[in-house]
Amino acid sequence: MNMKLFTAALLGSSLLCSAAHAQEATLTIESWRNDDLAIWQEKLIPAFQAAHPDVKVVFSPSAPTEYNAALNAKLDAGSAGDIITCRPFDASLDLFKNGKLADLTGLSGMENFSDVAKSAWTTDDGKQTFCVPMASVIHGFIYNKDAFKELGIEPPATEDEFFAALDKIKEDGNYIPMAMGTKDLWEAATMGYQNIGPNYWHGEEGRLALIKGEQKLTDPQWVEPFATLAKWKPYLGDGFEAQTYPDSQNLFTLGRAAIFPAGSWEISVFNTQVDFEMGAFPPPVKAAGDTCYISDHTDIGIGMNAATKNPEAAKTFLTWVASPEFAEIYANALPGFFSLNSTPVKMEDPLAQEFVSWRGKCKSTIRSTYQILSRGTPNLENETWVESANVINGTVTPEEAGKKLQAGLDSWYKPAE
Repeated sequence: MNMKLFTAALLGSSLLCSAAHAQEATLTIESWRNDDLAIWQEKLIPAFQAAHPDVKVVFSPSAPTEYNAALNAKLDAGSAGDIITCRPFDASLDLFKNGKLADLTGLSGMENFSDVAKSAWTTDDGKQTFCVPMASVIHGFIYNKDAFKELGIEPPATEDEFFAALDKIKEDGNYIPMAMGTKDLWEAATMGYQNIGPNYWHGEEGRLALIKGEQKLTDPQWVEPFATLAKWKPYLGDGFEAQTYPDSQNLFTLGRAAIFPAGSWEISVFNTQVDFEMGAFPPPVKAAGDTCYISDHTDIGIGMNAATKNPEAAKTFLTWVASPEFAEIYANALPGFFSLNSTPVKMEDPLAQEFVSWRGKCKSTIRSTYQILSRGTPNLENETWVESANVINGTVTPEEAGKKLQAGLDSWYKPAE
């Protein structure tokens, strides 16, 4: 009997050991955000491991331009990390459809996100979600407060006020009114067309109507933002056609330009580089009293490699990423990348708080080209880059840009009946 008890005790202790051993895991995170490395190593991972000491986490980023290709190669070879940082929309949807990302629909913590927050990582039918939403970026205009004060300019609320401010800055001659170039193409579309456009097509109303085929890019609400962009040309400074995105950043941070058409991701970069006070204003509305719309674009999520050997540890980690604790640490460690968690996060950075405050007074939407409409060839997102730059350069008219974009879309896209 004693021998049986001893054997049972031995068996029990070995099961306990193996259970404890099963809890121990090392998770590797794949990401394109190599600028986040210190934040993960110094803030996020220590906070997670304080509650889960048995799960080790290694953040292993790739260069942003190489991430998609490198990740696909690793996934195909079976050498990818356990946790996959997710691009928004089709790149991640393709990974899910190909069995590379796990279904996280039922993951504990997913209830902390709205359908809009999850939209970048949800199937077209809305039934399955495959990445935990981490953050969005918001578009608007960052300005040099010292320059505005010097010239007696208030942040503009309407387009008339906006152009009046640009005229005043240009007339003074001490600053380039606006720092933006067209050489890199995407800058003209992302910080130009997609920044101001939602006020014209009424955010989600227009975006969804475009997907359904109820609106076209030749309609006035899609052509008019191009016409407004064309009016930016005199305010961009000499040689803007050859100006790269880093050139634009430098013009602003060195105090040579008064306004920067921006994405909120600039905040943490600019904070370390400017020696003047910065402010921000949302895209000006066409007329006083109009409803304002902002591009509050779902930018980054995080999912699980379907082939991970540590699924339970990975789910534990992703549930923590879905928590208000993660949201607060991440959003404040990286001001300008705003939490998509339903629990509001108070921003410590005043410029970040200014951007996120617009959620309370404007209607949020995402970039019009990102969901469904850039799956074919020609790719609507990339074509919008080209046409936005061409319109600003004055080589095509706003109407020609709309026609070209719609013709390209019509060549492959048929709205669902």
